[in-house]
Amino acid sequence: MHSRPGPRALAALLLAAVAAPAAAQQRPLVTEDPESIGAGLVMIEGGFDYVRDQPYPLSGLRGRRWRAPTLGVSVGVSSIAEIQIDGISWQRLDIRERAAGPLSALLKIAGDATQDMDDFVVGAKVRLAPESTLLPSVGLRFATKLPNAGNESGLGRDAFEFYNTVLVGKTIRSVRIVGNVGLGILSDPTRGDRQNDLIVYGVSIARAMSAGAEIVAEVTGRANTRRGSPPPGTGDSGEIRAGVRYTFGPIRFDAAAISGMTDLDATAGVTAGFTWVFRGPVAP
Repeated sequence: MHSRPGPRALAALLLAAVAAPAAAQQRPLVTEDPESIGAGLVMIEGGFDYVRDQPYPLSGLRGRRWRAPTLGVSVGVSSIAEIQIDGISWQRLDIRERAAGPLSALLKIAGDATQDMDDFVVGAKVRLAPESTLLPSVGLRFATKLPNAGNESGLGRDAFEFYNTVLVGKTIRSVRIVGNVGLGILSDPTRGDRQNDLIVYGVSIARAMSAGAEIVAEVTGRANTRRGSPPPGTGDSGEIRAGVRYTFGPIRFDAAAISGMTDLDATAGVTAGFTWVFRGPVAP
């Protein structure tokens, strides 16, 4: 077992959790921390991920998926708000299985691999209430996923997704706990006259092991609320992540293992990357 961090390590952790943008729970986690990165600061995240047995129910494809550079950019527009662009990446699927899917007839794939852009996510986050001795900080996040990946590659839905989530976060000694819950609206990619409304959720925990090192874990997903069969590709989904982070100055490195929870998720995978925070240019 690891010993509890000493006074200096604990003080460094608490200072980072309150003041430093790199302490917000992002890579390798996807649960959103209610704390903003800070006014005038820019956060760049990048890395790669690899998963096995990733299914694509619309196209009927399944295989090993690679994504890189999985870039994301967040800009602090005030002390309590930031603008985010995520999913700036290229993805490749090494096809292991082919089955009939609702949009299989649209595929234009030569060989046993397909590739395409990832779907960009444009969002904004604002902290509504700061953390106190007893109460957690509270925030809101609005995000839209754009249909950049196409049906022809088999990797896209060609449909918009909208998310509205409530964010809470609390630091207890050397542990940071964050929770998300909200609504996800997913368009039906096979019909233009219906959508599926889902409950989206996430719970993450990060524990400081030293002044710069943390162990992290989370459970994230979505729960279908529609009676009967949901539109293709919009059912229950979820994954578990567990890994480590190490902060070195303005840069933080991370790595985590991934495990899917439903038939719509990959069975297992890994991710690794970095987070860099710096002061953005000042307007004249």
